[in-house]
Amino acid sequence: MGVTSLAPSSADDPLDYRPVALVDLLDRVLATGVVITGDITLAIADVDLVRISLRALVASVGALAPPPLAVQP
Repeated sequence: MGVTSLAPSSADDPLDYRPVALVDLLDRVLATGVVITGDITLAIADVDLVRISLRALVASVGALAPPPLAVQP
């Protein structure tokens, strides 16, 4: 009877096991931007009373501003 591993080895996909620091993740999110959406529905006895849709854009100002025009002499 052989022994099988439940987790894939790091040789299968090395990016699955690369640790990512929180600072690196935050830097990537702010550089490119991310949209967070959500819906909340308040209901009583299967009757929808209130529905709230939420949308938030998280990005740095540099990611949202157009690049400055180059001035040629």
